Amino acid sequence: MSGETLILQWHYEGVINEPPREPRHLRFVTPSETAGHIGSEGVYLSVETHWYPDLPGSLATFDVRVTLPEGWEAVTLGEKTSRRLVPGGPSARVESDWRVAAQTEALTLVANRFVIKTRDWTAADGQRVQVQTYLFPEDAALADEYLEASVRYLEAYTKLVGPYPFPKFAVVENFFASGLGMPSFTLLGSGVIKRHYVQPYALGHEIVHSWIGNWVLNDLKTGNWVEGLTTYLANYYYDELTGKLDQAREQRRLMLLGYAVHVWPREDYPVAQFTRKTDQKDNAIGYQKAAMVFHMLRRWIGEEAFWKGIRRLVKDHGGAYATWRDLERVFSEEAREDLRWFFAQWVERPGAPALKVRDISFHFASGRKDLPGPIPESVTVHIVQREPWYRLRFPIWIELSDGAVEKRTVEADGPETPVTVPPHAWRVRIDPDYEAFRRMPRSDLPPILNLLVTDEQRTVVLPATGTEAERAPYQDIADRLAGTRASQASSAPATEILRGDAFSADRVGGSMLILGGPAANPATGWAERACGDRVRFEPDRFTVDGQTYEGAGMVLLVSCRHPTGGGRVVTVFYGLSPAATAKVARLLFFYGWQSYLVFRDGVVVARGDFDAPGMSLEVRFDGR
Repeated sequence: MSGETLILQWHYEGVINEPPREPRHLRFVTPSETAGHIGSEGVYLSVETHWYPDLPGSLATFDVRVTLPEGWEAVTLGEKTSRRLVPGGPSARVESDWRVAAQTEALTLVANRFVIKTRDWTAADGQRVQVQTYLFPEDAALADEYLEASVRYLEAYTKLVGPYPFPKFAVVENFFASGLGMPSFTLLGSGVIKRHYVQPYALGHEIVHSWIGNWVLNDLKTGNWVEGLTTYLANYYYDELTGKLDQAREQRRLMLLGYAVHVWPREDYPVAQFTRKTDQKDNAIGYQKAAMVFHMLRRWIGEEAFWKGIRRLVKDHGGAYATWRDLERVFSEEAREDLRWFFAQWVERPGAPALKVRDISFHFASGRKDLPGPIPESVTVHIVQREPWYRLRFPIWIELSDGAVEKRTVEADGPETPVTVPPHAWRVRIDPDYEAFRRMPRSDLPPILNLLVTDEQRTVVLPATGTEAERAPYQDIADRLAGTRASQASSAPATEILRGDAFSADRVGGSMLILGGPAANPATGWAERACGDRVRFEPDRFTVDGQTYEGAGMVLLVSCRHPTGGGRVVTVFYGLSPAATAKVARLLFFYGWQSYLVFRDGVVVARGDFDAPGMSLEVRFDGR
C-alpha cells in the first residue's frame, strides 16, 4: 500500500573464492579479473559478487556491519560510525558499522591487515572531510605522501567542480592489480602504491571520479561520457591549471598520436558507443578522443560557460544518472547556443577530420607601374578536408620574414578553407599546438615502437647466437608480441619469428623488431643502414643522435622508418649485458611512444623523436 514500509529479512551464507586472474596485455589497460574473493591475502566484494540483495537499476543507501578477525580492518563506502573490539582470545574479532547515506548503484567492501592514517581537511566553504589511507604495514610510511596529494587535488577540484560529495576520501591498498574509483575511496594495487601513484593522471584521476562517475552516475547502456570528462579534468587540465603549458600541449599531441596509432579507420566507432576499456583502441576513443571533445567544447563555448556547465552538471545530477544528451542540454543552456551539431559531429559520428594543404595561390597586383616585377600582394593557403566534413576551429600561426608571428583562429565548415596571408610570410603552421582533434596518417607519425605493435604484419628477428641467459629476455619479448593481438578487433596480426642467421630483407613483411646487437644478430647491420646516420651499433657500445653510450648497464630501444614506408618501422632493442637487457625487457612495451630511449641500469637517461613533419601541419614558401 502507498505510504507503507515493507521490511524483508534474508539470512544466507556461502563461500566467495575467485582468486584474481591477471589479464594478458603488452601494457596494463585493465585490472586483474575477479568477481569477489575472501582469503588470507585479502577480501574484495563488489557488485559482481552478488553478496547483498539488490534490485537492478536501483540507487540504494546502506547500513553495513562488518565482523573480522582481530588485526583486520574493513573499508567501504560512506563513513564509519563505530568500531569495537569483541574479546575472545584467539577468536577475538573487530566489528565496524558503516553508514552509506549517498544513493549509489553498487556497494564495494574490502578488508585486509591495514594501517590506517587520517587527516581532517576543511574546504574553503567550511565543509569537513576525512582524508585517509588504508595501507599494508610495509607501505605505511607512504601515508603522508598520499594524504598530502589527496588534499592538494581536493582543494583544486572543489574550486572547479563544486563541493566534495562524500564524508571521506580514502586511498586503499589492494592485494591484486587495480586502479578503481568508488564513492569515497579508491582501490589501488600494492604494486601501484609502491610506485608513488600521486600524479594527476593517477591519484588525481581517481579523485575527480568522486564527482564524475561516483556522484553523477553513468548508465553504460547509454554510453560512457565519464571517462572522457575525468581524463580531461585530471590527466589533462591539471597541467593547464598549474601553469605547465608545455606539458598540456604534449598531452594533446599524445591524444592525437594514440588515436592515429591504435584506431584503424575500419575499426573506428563513435564516442557515444564507448562503454568500457578492453584494449588500447577503446582507450584511444573513450578516454583520449572523448577528452579532446571536451577540450574543443571548452574552446568553442568559452571558459565561463564551460565551467558553469560542469558545476551545474554536478549540482543537478548528483546522486542520479546523466547521459550524453543531458550534457548536451546543460552546455547548450549555459552557452546560450544550440550545440546539437557539436554532439552529433563529435560524439555520435565515428572518425575525425584529416586536414591537408591542397595548394597555394599567389595574388599579384594589376596596373601597378611602380613595382619592378611580379611581386604578390597576398598569398592564399587552401586547407581541405574530405567528406564527411567537420565544423571546427583551429589556430594558425603565420610566421613573417621579419620574425613576427601573426596568430589567428580559423573556422572550417566545408571541403575547403582558404586562408590569406601577407606576401612576406615564410611559413604557415596549422594547429601547431594540437588544439583540434584530427586524424593523422600513420606515415606522418614519428617512428615509434607502437607503430610496430599495431601493424597488420610484423617480423621479430631473434639473435642468432648467444648463451641461454643472453637470449632469454629477447625470447620473452618475441613470445609476448606473438601472443598478443594488435589494436585491430577483426583479426590478429601476422607475426613471423625468425633467427638473425635466417634473415633476408627481401622475404620479411611489415614492421620489424630486431633483438640483440651486431655480434649476435646479423639483421642489426641492415637496421643500421635503414636508420642512416642517426644510429650506430657496435659490439660494446651504441650511438644515437650523435651521442655514444657504453658500459654494461646501457640499453637502447630505437625505431626508424622502414625503407618501404607506409607507416612501417624498424625497431632495434639492444642491451650491452644480459642483466641490463632483462631489467628493461619486462617493461619494454610501456616505452612505445618515442623514437628512441636510452637506459642505464633500467632508468631512462635519454629520449627523443625523429622528424615527423606530417604531425605538424605546415607549409613553407618564399613570400617574395
